[in-house]
Amino acid sequence: MDKAALYHRSLSTDSYVYNNQTIHLKVRTKRNDISHADVVYGDPYDHSHGGGGNLAVKETTWNYHLSPMHKIATTEHHDYWFVEVKPSHNRLQYGFFLTDINGDKFFFGEKGIYDFDNSAARKNLGNYFKVPFLHGNDAFQVPSWVKDTIWYQIFPERFANGNPAISPKNAHEWGSKNPEVFDFFGGDIEGIIQHLDYLVDLGITGLYLTPIFESPSNHKYDTMDYFKIDPHFGSDADFKRLVTLAHQRGLKVMIDAVFNHLGSASPIWQDVVKNGADSQYADWFHIHSFPVSEGINGNYESSKTMSFDTFAFTPRMPKLNTQNLEVKKYLLDIATYWIREFDIDGWRLDVANEIDHAFWKEFRQAVHTVKPDVFILGEIWHDSYAWLAGDEFDSVMNYPFTDAILQYFADSELTATQFMYRINQQLMSYTQNINEVMFNLLDSHDTARLLTRTNGHTKLAQLAIAFMFAQTGSPCIYYGTEVGLDGGADPLCRKCMIWEEDKQDQEFLEFMKNIIAVRKQYQTIFTYGTLNWLDVHDDQNYIIFERKLGFESILYIFNNNTEMQHIQIPQDFVNRLATNLMLDEEQTLTESCAVQGHDFVAFKLH
Repeated sequence: MDKAALYHRSLSTDSYVYNNQTIHLKVRTKRNDISHADVVYGDPYDHSHGGGGNLAVKETTWNYHLSPMHKIATTEHHDYWFVEVKPSHNRLQYGFFLTDINGDKFFFGEKGIYDFDNSAARKNLGNYFKVPFLHGNDAFQVPSWVKDTIWYQIFPERFANGNPAISPKNAHEWGSKNPEVFDFFGGDIEGIIQHLDYLVDLGITGLYLTPIFESPSNHKYDTMDYFKIDPHFGSDADFKRLVTLAHQRGLKVMIDAVFNHLGSASPIWQDVVKNGADSQYADWFHIHSFPVSEGINGNYESSKTMSFDTFAFTPRMPKLNTQNLEVKKYLLDIATYWIREFDIDGWRLDVANEIDHAFWKEFRQAVHTVKPDVFILGEIWHDSYAWLAGDEFDSVMNYPFTDAILQYFADSELTATQFMYRINQQLMSYTQNINEVMFNLLDSHDTARLLTRTNGHTKLAQLAIAFMFAQTGSPCIYYGTEVGLDGGADPLCRKCMIWEEDKQDQEFLEFMKNIIAVRKQYQTIFTYGTLNWLDVHDDQNYIIFERKLGFESILYIFNNNTEMQHIQIPQDFVNRLATNLMLDEEQTLTESCAVQGHDFVAFKLH
């Protein structure tokens, strides 16, 4: 056994409270190195004679249980073994019995790895991992509604112009040209209201709006006034009506905020520009020297010589000092105001990883005081476990998951096996509680659109969407994808929504409605079911996997090859009656299934 590859840490993603009765345990081993794994566990105080508990007592008879672990994931270098334990008295002491492919057996505990024949090591209770007590409130707590939500991201300036009277004077005719960085087209809140029934018909249950606060830009990430709806979007009354009408239709509403930085047009920053070190707001920012005016003292766009910290290297977005008590109060007042006054259901937090953890902990407490089931989503593009310990965010935008899907289906940069490894690695990076609410997406206002990534190949785009909708987590559609909207990186990913039906891809729209309907019908399987990879074939470029929960199972076959293939059905499923979920037809599965090039089939097994 390769002992260097062996890893487990108590009270982490390897050992955590799942609910008020259950603890999940994972152990990592070298890939293809272990043939069998068991967990040995029990109450640390349950022994026939001798002492025990948290003491390293050597002479005792401990009453323990032995349960087999299941290999739940394989990555390029590792296997992951899993077991669910329900301790009878809420205390848990445990270790692992591992058998390698040569038949040699080992004991793995907190103090090290021992040959199984070393009975003294196995009897020493101090060698075992501990979960001192199972507290249900230590489980990762998220709003239950999030797991069932189908999100739809709206860039308000480009979704629909419902009230041309409030459009900027320099707004272009809707959809008349490809957008440039500083263009306006007049999208507003009224436009969203007018299309709520369209979104309900599509199957959407959650709206994610990029910033709606007053700002000079079209994207609104350079906020001037956090307490005011941008007048080109509408009024407080308009937004309140949007939330009310959305709620009446069963739609949740999440809005976007930038607490990392202000826009340079903000009166707060302009006071610092005018008064320098004498400004009452001087300590609200990370200022190294004065003056801070743009164009002097090194303060130039894209310059690394700026006299204050900013988002990226733009003097138009000065970074806030969230350790300043006044700043903290100001931002927390904003966070609670929009929940209290408008009944929003969630906050999406821009550049969330550049703000201190202490602030986010206070943020969570503040918003939960007003609305306990409010959803907190962070924008983080990398591994995010540090923010997902249960006291900061509920979820993050799952961009590593996005990258894996696009690199396999759109870019052909991964083999089928490498793709499986990447997906598994992402799932193993978090607890099951976290995975159940991860914000899964394929494109956004910050990326090229899906159909551009697939070079206009709608079948490849549909493969990517179907795979995302088959995975654990909460899926999000970027506005317009469902009708064939394309576009490269910003600003082209922010085109005007297509509303003329004769210009929409109606087949794509119907596909989206079907895939959403399937997701909603079998939501429990997709949220809580296991992901079992049944066949992954590099040469023929196909994957077969199963989503399974109890006796219910959904079988997927994805053909990422350009040609139609007769793909072998796993033997366990042959002769099973199944419903083809995309065609709503019943058929008996035989030894092989014909799958068109760049297509998939999905079967609900009976």
